[in-house]
Amino acid sequence: MKRVTSILKTLLFLVIGGGLLWLTFKNQNLSSVLYRIRSANFYWIGLSIVISIAALISRAMRWKQLIEPLGYKPRLSSAFNALMFGYAANMVFPRLGEVSRCGALSKSDDIPFEKLIGTVIVERTFDVLMLIVCIVLSTIFEFERLGGFLLKHIFNPIINAVGGSFIVGLILLVTIIIFLLVYRLIIKKYSKHPFIIKIRTFSKGIADGLVAVTKLKNKWLFVFHSLFIWAMYFLMTYVCFFALPETSELSPMAGLFIMVIGAIGMTAPVQGGIGVYHLLVSEGIILYGLTADDGITFATMVHSAQTLLLVVLGSLSMIYLFFFTQPISSCNNES
Repeated sequence: MKRVTSILKTLLFLVIGGGLLWLTFKNQNLSSVLYRIRSANFYWIGLSIVISIAALISRAMRWKQLIEPLGYKPRLSSAFNALMFGYAANMVFPRLGEVSRCGALSKSDDIPFEKLIGTVIVERTFDVLMLIVCIVLSTIFEFERLGGFLLKHIFNPIINAVGGSFIVGLILLVTIIIFLLVYRLIIKKYSKHPFIIKIRTFSKGIADGLVAVTKLKNKWLFVFHSLFIWAMYFLMTYVCFFALPETSELSPMAGLFIMVIGAIGMTAPVQGGIGVYHLLVSEGIILYGLTADDGITFATMVHSAQTLLLVVLGSLSMIYLFFFTQPISSCNNES
């Protein structure tokens, strides 16, 4: 039953993404878009891919740094391949990528899965903070564009979906409180049950992973990687402007704006951000006085290049992890 629910949820997200993709392309000449992409300057696309790889390596190094205070020393190659495997899994099952990469690294380098989950939560927390910083910067420099864009495409749909009702929030709060109370009673009553012990062990592992950031030997290196990753995200978007004549005159601030809304699109629970990314980025390009064709061409070009990169690296990483990597417990020294 659980597997059926998961499959149905995945299909639902795929249908939503496909619907948004259709909505984006429905009034456009697809052959014209494809022709313009084929005519693009692929030097800049290639440079964007190189920048993306630099960001991915930095992300693997940052993850490795988070794991080491827990008493484990994963190989950088394993961390990178597990990360790529996670991205590939996300292409099929949204939100499964983080779990998949933890499972892959746990198997290849003999590290407790639950501890890895904690480090990923820390990672994602810092990524959200960096996205907020980028949104603030973009708001400062592109206030009129970003403010109106977020209101139209992000905040208004959320408000309309919720109906502006205080009752929804209240119900959610009460549900969480009831869940916590029931959970506490069950834990107390069946504290010696093997299943409860397993839950406690898993929860402790996650907690250990969460506090890993406080035990970092070089916190500034962690900050550097976080800044570097998002600087690369900006550059990989900005250099793609030069691939098309229509977008080549856009400013670095436009690059920051498009990167921000593209990142928001990629956070949607849809396979690879498909549809959502195209819709948001194409609408963002239009705000700079370009046409809908220009926006869709740019969004499709960038998304396709990045998706192809992740599929190729993810596939190679999957082969490496499953056929060429053996667990090496000797490289880990749990304290």
